[in-house]
Amino acid sequence: MPAARARVVSATLALAALTVASIVASATLGPISIPPAEVAQAILNAVVVPAGVTATAGFPFLDVTWAHVFHFDVPDPYPFVVVNLRLPRIVLGAAVGFALAVAGTVMQGFFRNPMADPSIIGVSSGAAAAAVALIVLPLTVPGGIPAAAFIGALAAAFFVYLIATQNGHTPVATLLLAGVAVQTFLGSVVSLLMVRSDQHSLQRAIHWLMGSLADTDWSEVSLVVPVALLGGLVLYGYSRELNLLLLSEEDAHSLGVEVERTKRLLLAVASVVTGAAVMYAGVIGFVGLIVPHVLRLVVGPDHRILLPTSAFAGATFLVLADTLARVGVDGLPLGALGVTGVFGGGLPVGVITSFLGAPFFLYLLRKREVHEL
Repeated sequence: MPAARARVVSATLALAALTVASIVASATLGPISIPPAEVAQAILNAVVVPAGVTATAGFPFLDVTWAHVFHFDVPDPYPFVVVNLRLPRIVLGAAVGFALAVAGTVMQGFFRNPMADPSIIGVSSGAAAAAVALIVLPLTVPGGIPAAAFIGALAAAFFVYLIATQNGHTPVATLLLAGVAVQTFLGSVVSLLMVRSDQHSLQRAIHWLMGSLADTDWSEVSLVVPVALLGGLVLYGYSRELNLLLLSEEDAHSLGVEVERTKRLLLAVASVVTGAAVMYAGVIGFVGLIVPHVLRLVVGPDHRILLPTSAFAGATFLVLADTLARVGVDGLPLGALGVTGVFGGGLPVGVITSFLGAPFFLYLLRKREVHEL
C-alpha cells in the first residue's frame, strides 16, 4: 500500500474509532448511569441481519425476516434506555456533525477561503426561513418543519446559483457575494416573522434556530444517515478535483477537470448534505467552520485525507458537544443562570458549539493560524 494511501486509511480509522468511542461514552451518561461495557453490549444486541426472504401477495412483494447477531445478557432497563432513548439522539448528532464537517471542508476548498462554511451559499438561511415560516404562519407542508427546512435549504442554494451563473459560467466571487446577499435577506425575513409571532411560536422558532437534537427517534436517523454517508462518499470521489481547484480554475481546467460541471456537482451535493443535517437538527454553527480548518492545520490541505478525517472529527465533536448540552450543562455559567429550565432540562447543542467554537476561532486568529488556503 502506498504511503499516502496508508496515511489516509490509518488517520480515518483512528478518527472513526474515536467517533465510536464517543458514541458509547455519551450513551453511558444520563439520569441512569450505565457502565460502558453494558452500553456496548446493548448496542451489539440491537444489531440485526437478514435471516430469510419470503414472497408476499402485495407490496412490497418481499417479506424480510431479521435475526439478532448477539445475545448478551444486559439487565433491564439498560437496553431500552440505550437503544430507544439515548442512541437515536447520539447517532443523529454524529450524522449531523459528519455532514456539516464534510460540507464545510468542500466549501472551504471550493472558495479557497478558510472562513467558508456550509451556510455560505444560503443553505442554512433558507432552511431557517422556511422552518420559521411554518412555525409562525398558518401553513401546512407534508412532512412538517423538517421537510420545509430541507426544501428551503435547497431552494436558497439553487437561487444563489442562478443569480451567480451567467452564460454557463459561475464565478466563485460572484457566488460568494450572492450567497451573502441572500443570507442577509433571508435573515431579515426570519426576524420579521419572529416579530409577528406569538409567544409560543416565538419560543419554538428560537429553539429551532439554536439547533437541537432533542426528541430524536430512529425514523429521523434513518433519513439523515444515508444522505450524509452517500453525500460524503460522492464528495470524496472528487478529492482530486478539489485539490486542483485549490490552485486555480485555469490550472484545474488545463489538468483535465471539467470545472463548471465539477462546481455544479460540488455545490449540489454539499447543499443536499447540509440540508439533510439542518432539517431535523436546526441551525448548528461552527462545526462546518472550525473542524475542517483545524484538521487542515493538522493533516494538510490534501482533500483525500482532509475529507474523511474532517467527517469523523465533526461527528465526534458534535456528539461530545451534545453530550455536554444534554447532561453537563449545570456546571456552566449558563446553567447557573437557569437557562436549562427554559429548554426542558438541557441547552440546544447549537449554543454549546458556538460557546466552544467562537473563542477557539478567536484563538486561531490571535495565533495567526487562519490564513489563505
